Amino acid sequence: MSMNIFRKEHADNLLLEDKHFERSLTAKDLIALGIGAVIGTGIFILPGTVAATEAGPGISLSFLIAAVVCILSAMCYAEFASAIPVAGSAYSYGNIVYGEAVGWVLGWALVLEYMLAVAAGAAGFSSYLQSFLKSFNLALPKAISGPMDIKHGVYFDIVAITAILLVCVLLSRGLRTSVKINNVAVFIKIAIVLLFIAVGLFFIKPANYHPFLPYKFSGVLKGATTVFFAYLGFDVVSASAAEVKNPQKNMPKGIIGTLSIVTVLYILVSLVLTGMVKYTKLNVANPVAYALVQVHQSWLAQLLSLGILLGMATMMVTMIYSSSRLVYAMARDGLLPHFLAKLDEKHNSPQGALWLVGIIIALAGGVFSVNQLANLVNFGTLLAFAFVSFGVIPLRKRTDLVNEGYKVPLFPFIPILSGLAAVFMLTRLSGEMWLVAGIWFLIGIAIYFSYGYWHSQLNDKQ
Repeated sequence: MSMNIFRKEHADNLLLEDKHFERSLTAKDLIALGIGAVIGTGIFILPGTVAATEAGPGISLSFLIAAVVCILSAMCYAEFASAIPVAGSAYSYGNIVYGEAVGWVLGWALVLEYMLAVAAGAAGFSSYLQSFLKSFNLALPKAISGPMDIKHGVYFDIVAITAILLVCVLLSRGLRTSVKINNVAVFIKIAIVLLFIAVGLFFIKPANYHPFLPYKFSGVLKGATTVFFAYLGFDVVSASAAEVKNPQKNMPKGIIGTLSIVTVLYILVSLVLTGMVKYTKLNVANPVAYALVQVHQSWLAQLLSLGILLGMATMMVTMIYSSSRLVYAMARDGLLPHFLAKLDEKHNSPQGALWLVGIIIALAGGVFSVNQLANLVNFGTLLAFAFVSFGVIPLRKRTDLVNEGYKVPLFPFIPILSGLAAVFMLTRLSGEMWLVAGIWFLIGIAIYFSYGYWHSQLNDKQ
């Protein structure tokens, strides 16, 4: 039998498979999910360090340029989500438009992105919580206080592992409960960011904005490629399409709404921060807290700790949810073992996929230091951005996919521009990242040819 790795799945089949999900999410829920994923520690750290080393007060322009690149991709995601409202995000889109093998590669890239993002977030949550507890003279036993370092007597990070497993317990109770808690946490987090902006406005010194572009415009562009990664995570909104009310209307609102709100917050924080303190002094571990201490507002610096911890917690909720839905989608299509696609009767959620993802992430977050792997998160995302952007062109040619919802304006100019922007960002990643990503994809290709292809549901449909 000859192999056909570019055989395509039909959207109607996936919609039929996903009909067991409860469609309970509104556009507001999606925006809260998106903000939960995108606004993490980045809003409190990146504006200061990038201003000091690359862009100066022009960091606000760096955020604006990065936002434009993301909004181009977001428009392409929104059209796919409107035309094909199924679980699986870029994996399912690739499967339907490009063929199974490309869909698998995109899914494999996103599995890496989501899992590493959560592992890194959990490790960050742990170190931040422990430094917060130290201010009250509380400390964990050294053996369970960080990533494995046997030479120094450290074996695993109990806080990271516990945080991930608690998120899995929350998500296993059903999406509705998780969404309510996530919405409250996101509201508190945004309130703390707005409070910083409101207080900081009173301490701005116009002299701190001069020179506005100390590293010239090339510094602003370099800064844009760095802060671009602060926006990553909005694509998780499209993973929830199977559980959204009226997806043709609400998915585009959720995706584009998330990016619009986040962009405004990032730019305002950047402008206030570089106005409060000279940019040359901001290359510190927590520049926002540092700036507040400089203007004698230590009470707000303490409150920011709550915002940062909430930021990491909501990111973990959204990313674990999204990765479980992605694994579910791949198992639904037969490319991974079928038990991962089973929904439990009480909560209508894929418990097998959720707990597999949770245990793997807990092991990674509790045992490994993921700092050196952080850019791999970006690799997976940018690859998906490129394929989704260019994929709008063949999507429009499909007569079997009727889309009465959102469509990308200025077609085909914007999809092409968006795809090229993602490819450009990929070229900015280091050679080491390409090497590690290459190894990850070789493992994925081996799994596809040894298991996925032969167990795919498309074998029965050919």
